[in-house]
Amino acid sequence: MKKIIEKASVLIEALPYIKSFHGKVTVIKYGGSAIEDNRLREGILQDIVFMSYVGMKPVLVHGGGPAISARMRKCGIEPKFTKGLRVTDGKTIKIVEEVLSVVNKKIVQEIKILGGNAAGLSGKKDGLIKVRKSKIGELDLGYVGEIVSINPEPLNKLIESDTIPVIMPLGIGSDRKTYNINADDVSAGIAASLSAEKLVLLTNVRGILENVNDEGSLFSTVNIAEIEKLLERKVIEGGMIPKVRACIRALETGVKKTHIIDARVSHSLLLEIFTKEGIGTEIVRNGYSNIIR
Repeated sequence: MKKIIEKASVLIEALPYIKSFHGKVTVIKYGGSAIEDNRLREGILQDIVFMSYVGMKPVLVHGGGPAISARMRKCGIEPKFTKGLRVTDGKTIKIVEEVLSVVNKKIVQEIKILGGNAAGLSGKKDGLIKVRKSKIGELDLGYVGEIVSINPEPLNKLIESDTIPVIMPLGIGSDRKTYNINADDVSAGIAASLSAEKLVLLTNVRGILENVNDEGSLFSTVNIAEIEKLLERKVIEGGMIPKVRACIRALETGVKKTHIIDARVSHSLLLEIFTKEGIGTEIVRNGYSNIIR
């Protein structure tokens, strides 16, 4: 009986959040090694289906980096990255598109098996994501794009029909060629175009840490000004930099709140969204930081 009552308490705790986010869009970016783990992937997709059933409007943007790199090596191409962006020549962009298409179809199928309704989308179709060629100084990255515009209409049609859009991060250039885009940037752009309530980036670390070797130094809430100070102090480094930059862009273009959470934690999405404490780092425009010790 005690366990049954505890379950009821959990549901009651979630109620105000369900009420608050009912009918609101939440954009979720999912990629990295967690997308390769069948158990983790099932838990994340269960969370997304749950969100849909309680009236939230989840939108999923996915990557496929590890699978792309593995396929490249099989084809005799060694993956190269510059400042977190994959150098993408003509052969590589074909591999990127093929792998992302397979991942996309798999995620859509698994959501349907779990009882949800989903539809796969490529950013290059229907004029969804228009890009220009991205460069770092004079370095040519190949078919790597940065977002020029996003057409939310195809997404709104799916959302209105209670269908979960599942988007692969590709875009179309003015030359009608396909370009690979950083999935964090795509999720931030999609969230802004939909005036989303939340943007959630799933990663393989707990969140933003004061000390990367101490998970007890987690920032549970931090604002934009504090993020800039943490960047200056090099507390935030490496792969976390593009994630926090994506969160800042989203906040500055109308998204209410952003979150960076650990995809390795079972049902991390539900724990972050439907509990007071959360489990990761919430980034907001204003407010005060709160470090869990």
